[in-house]
This record gives sequence, C-alpha cells and structure tokens, in this order.
Amino acid sequence: MYETVHATPDGQSTVSRFAATAAAQGFDGVVVRNHQDARTEFDAAAIRDAFGIDVVRGVEIRTDDRSRASGYLGSFRSEYEVVMVRGGSRAINRFAVESDAVDVLADPMREDGDVNHVLARAAREHGVRLEFNLAPVLRATGGRRVRALQGLRKLRELVEQYEPPYVVSGDPRSHLALRAPRELVAVGEAVGFTEEQIRTGLTEWRRLAERNRERLSDEFIAPGVERGRYEEER
Repeated sequence: MYETVHATPDGQSTVSRFAATAAAQGFDGVVVRNHQDARTEFDAAAIRDAFGIDVVRGVEIRTDDRSRASGYLGSFRSEYEVVMVRGGSRAINRFAVESDAVDVLADPMREDGDVNHVLARAAREHGVRLEFNLAPVLRATGGRRVRALQGLRKLRELVEQYEPPYVVSGDPRSHLALRAPRELVAVGEAVGFTEEQIRTGLTEWRRLAERNRERLSDEFIAPGVERGRYEEER
C-alpha cells in the first residue's frame, strides 16, 4: 500500500523524512504529489536504498483554467510517473475525467467541485482514478468536516454504482500527520467504507506507478507493444 505526500517546499517535511516514517508505519511506497509551482528534487533510488520503500515522482496540477491545465499536462506527462489534476470546480473535474493523460482527479469534491453519474462514467471510460481524500476527516473540524463527509459519501455511492477506478489517501503535509494503513482503514470504516475499499484504494497507487514506469521506459511503444531487437535494428 502507498500513501501520497506533499513534501517541502509544498509541505513541512522532506521526502526522506516522509519515506522513513512511512516505512516504519508499514507502507510499501510514497507518491510525492507537490503542486506544479512547488516541485522538489530528490534521489528516489538513494531513498529506496536507505529506507527500503518505493518513492514515486508525482505532480499535482492546480489551476482553475482548463487551457493552463492542458498545458501543464502536456509538459508533465513525459516527466512524472503519476500526474494528478486537483479538483475544485466542475469545469476542471470534467476536464480531468475526459483526459486519457490524467492519472488521478484529486479531491474532486472540494470547494465548488462535484461528481455526478456523467463524470463517473467518463472517469471509467478514460481510466482516470477518482480520489477519496481522507484529509478533511482526519484534520478538519466543524462545517468543513461535515461537508467533506457528505462529499465522500456521495462519491463512494457513485463509485460503487458506476465502477470508475479510484485511489485513497490521507494526503499529509508533514510526516507527523502520516497515519498507518490500519489507521486509515479504521477511519474509512468509521465513515462508511469497507476495509477492502480502503486497502484497494491505497494499493492502486502502486499499480498506477508500475504501469506508468513501463510506459515511460525506452522499450514501451504502445499498450501491449514493446521495443525489441527488430525495432532497434530499424
């Protein structure tokens, strides 16, 4: 199972600190999901050797402008192993779920964002994962937490009915805010998810990273087609 994190300068802890804490808590990997204007550099291989945990290079595109989002997507798709678009408006949510180049629509129910049956079907058709972001449940209070719970419930019902792919995260910005897989399962069960749903969503990050690493490799040509001896000789 993998967790996603905002590392410095987007968060409060370094990638190494996140990796060390995540490994101690039983995660197999972390996905660094800094926003496009606060990206960070790190040595994934060195961190993996030091802490025995996979570190995935990701980016979270944050903009309310569809044309800018499209430009960022074109720039980042060949550079990052996981490309996410942060939700928050109906226009951006629709843009994300209709794009084959987007891996994850992040936090789609935040602010003015929403997901309906049309977007859920589009996400399934284009293979875009919808994120169940548990951060507001873990760290928000009052009305914000109530609205987050309502959004998660609606999104869960749509996912159960229309079966788009999905991921789960606690979305911490500090290693002190990391919660172990068993804790995320407990929180999920408390708000209506099953243990299997939470574990499936945490594991989906690994599947996504493995697929995209294959696609970013020099040997990949198209789904099901890899570069072999004949292709190299040509």
